[in-house]
Amino acid sequence: MQAESPKTAPDLKVTYTQFTLPNGLHVILHEDHSVPMVAVNVWYHVGSAREKPGRTGFAHLFEHLMFEGSGHVKEGQFDELLEAAGGSNNGSTAPDRTNYWITLPSNSLELALFLESDRMGYLLDTMSPDRVNGQRDVVKNERRQSYENRPYGLAELTLDELLFPGAFPYHWPTIGYMDDLTAASYEDVVEFFKTYYGPNNASLVIAGDLEPRAARALVEQWFADVKRGPFVAPIAPPVAPVVKDVVRKTVSDRVQLPRLYLAWVTPPHFDPGDAELDIVAALLTGGKNSRLYKRLVYDLQIAQDVSAFQQSQDLASAFYLVVTVKPKDKEAIGPEAMIARVQQVIDEEMDKLRTAPPDTRELERALNQLEASFYRRLEAIGGFGGKADQLNAYYTATGNPDYFNEDLARYRALSPEDIQAAVARFLPKDRRVELIVEPQPSKK
Repeated sequence: MQAESPKTAPDLKVTYTQFTLPNGLHVILHEDHSVPMVAVNVWYHVGSAREKPGRTGFAHLFEHLMFEGSGHVKEGQFDELLEAAGGSNNGSTAPDRTNYWITLPSNSLELALFLESDRMGYLLDTMSPDRVNGQRDVVKNERRQSYENRPYGLAELTLDELLFPGAFPYHWPTIGYMDDLTAASYEDVVEFFKTYYGPNNASLVIAGDLEPRAARALVEQWFADVKRGPFVAPIAPPVAPVVKDVVRKTVSDRVQLPRLYLAWVTPPHFDPGDAELDIVAALLTGGKNSRLYKRLVYDLQIAQDVSAFQQSQDLASAFYLVVTVKPKDKEAIGPEAMIARVQQVIDEEMDKLRTAPPDTRELERALNQLEASFYRRLEAIGGFGGKADQLNAYYTATGNPDYFNEDLARYRALSPEDIQAAVARFLPKDRRVELIVEPQPSKK
């Protein structure tokens, strides 16, 4: 009797059609009639990595300005029209891209295309110094709320400054520095739009309850008159930054518990090592039975929480490990001693992975968690990380919108020995950033 072959997971496939308008706008259509909704997702291939020292925060400031009205849309009307149609919208800025998304009932698709095309083609018709000044103040306040006045808020910005040298495009924060935001002029904003917001530097995904031929006709109707912008050359890959030693810094903040951050510069998105480090993060902190969570939070009870993740990016990535430390009950111990004890446990577990591969069952559990996340991303058509957004991300990174299966295959192909080799090579104990946030001394 012949043994059954082992079951294999089904392939992931997202069908699509694509075309490019004469003005350079690349369009991807995905038909999904599961719900009577449609997602319109636009990626502009510009982010904070395109900025220069002294002029940071432009990409994010511009994201705000894109919601403030355009040639045929009055200020405040963008949101009002979408809300009246039962839709929602938002945007986000990252070092490598800026994206905008609208999700609304499918019978209102034309409204979304009108709004997106108008701000792509006619934003400058209503731009003014007063409008720039108003959104500059909004962004400054966002920086105060999200970073300067939020517990542990400046740690993220400090880590990137320590990981990446001053000229590297990831050194400065996406939200920008206060002085640079103050210095941003109306003329600077206009130049930024003219340089990077042309249709030839963008890609548009429409996903959901649509008929491809009719959707294409609407795209051609609303975007055909948007003028092509100048050619935008790819960023010349800079020399990858190298952390040559342990870089250690301690800062104080208005917090109750100390926090330890460990960080490494790691391979860019889709390069060898990138997928392996996603698995490493899951092995260390992905659930109650993960190595660090179990030891620090449950067994020793010396941490409030612990997390790890590979921040995949185009030019270089970073691996972060974050632990909020807490003293055990009835134990008086200073922040430095608490941090040292936690770091000792971290190094013990990291050394185990550097010297011996994880067992097959542990790796399978991590792979199952990651594979489940792929399927969860396919459940929603719109929003940040939904199917439309992911189609745009894959197109931008690989040229293939339906890269789901190839992406997942990177992880399915990994062996325990691959994981061990990645930790040993990319997460060395003697070449990393160590940032400690301590509670501010109490005032007597």
